[in-house]
Amino acid sequence: MRIAIAAAILCLIPVDLIFAQVPALPGYPDHAKLLVVRDAAGNESPVKSPADWAVRRAHIVSNFEKVAGKLPGGERRVTLDVKVDATTDEGSYLRHHINYAVEPGDRATAWLLVPKDIKPGEKRAGIVAIHQTTKIGKDEPANVGGLSNLHYGAELARRGHVVICPDYHRFGERMVDPYKTGWESATMKGIWDHMRAVDVLQSRPEVDGSKIAAIGHSLGGHNSIFLAVFDPRVKSVVSSCGYNAFPHYMKGNIAGWSHEGYMPKLKSEFGLDLKKVPFDWPELVAALAPRGLYTCAPTGDDNFDVAGVKACETAARPVYEIFGASGNLVFSHPDAKHDFPQEQREEAYRFIESQLK
Repeated sequence: MRIAIAAAILCLIPVDLIFAQVPALPGYPDHAKLLVVRDAAGNESPVKSPADWAVRRAHIVSNFEKVAGKLPGGERRVTLDVKVDATTDEGSYLRHHINYAVEPGDRATAWLLVPKDIKPGEKRAGIVAIHQTTKIGKDEPANVGGLSNLHYGAELARRGHVVICPDYHRFGERMVDPYKTGWESATMKGIWDHMRAVDVLQSRPEVDGSKIAAIGHSLGGHNSIFLAVFDPRVKSVVSSCGYNAFPHYMKGNIAGWSHEGYMPKLKSEFGLDLKKVPFDWPELVAALAPRGLYTCAPTGDDNFDVAGVKACETAARPVYEIFGASGNLVFSHPDAKHDFPQEQREEAYRFIESQLK
């Protein structure tokens, strides 16, 4: 009931306040201190309601954009013009190779997995399945190659969902340099491209456009969250080995986030100094509230130390509690390395299904 009431309150808050860019305000020195809002003078007031949180959330998005660049508007939006290049029968579903326009002069490639048992007029959930860092890109989640424990796109299609597995730029078939077309970060280009993947799902007659989820491991794990922060159409997120709080990432050395594959401004403008970087992962996790987030964070992950994931949970859970949605924030810590074990994958699939029912 509280979730429904909070959702109703959010409906009364202008969308441009919840999701839009706002004028830059003084930074937040403690990115884990989420239940406060600062004004232009740096004075703090408590966050006690969804409406209060909408203001803080807008600040989080604005501060993230200082690093990643601003989300484009209509200037980059073009007609999707989806083309099906080939189709393979995978038994319980069809695997379509598709390409579609994401912005002027750039077409994305993806596998679109469509269950064969969908009846005329029936609509299913749509899921964006984002691959890890692997040369074969989209092929891995679609079960065309790669590691068997990362075929989550195909596994979800077998469970009856419509799944799109896009190539991230510079992987698979997409050798695209985002900086040559004016993007300030590869991360924001990825967000835009994945929003266009959601557009593809919503354009399909067999997809219920109100039931959209995103899932990914590693590169796909953080990009599923990035996508949902900017796209309110994504109602449920699964992130495996995708993030932790910056002070815990490589003992506070965030250089790995600053190369051309992510956000170069972390180094060029903020000097990799955590005291200057205007956002951190506890804020991005909380920015998803009250929507569902399932996190698989193995205890032996040597990339995203589990202590930093737990720090994000501790900071974000009170925000979810404001919405009466603490149950929508789920963490699993298997005894594994940088991996997405079968038990956690199955838990994640059930989580998505419970969120989108």
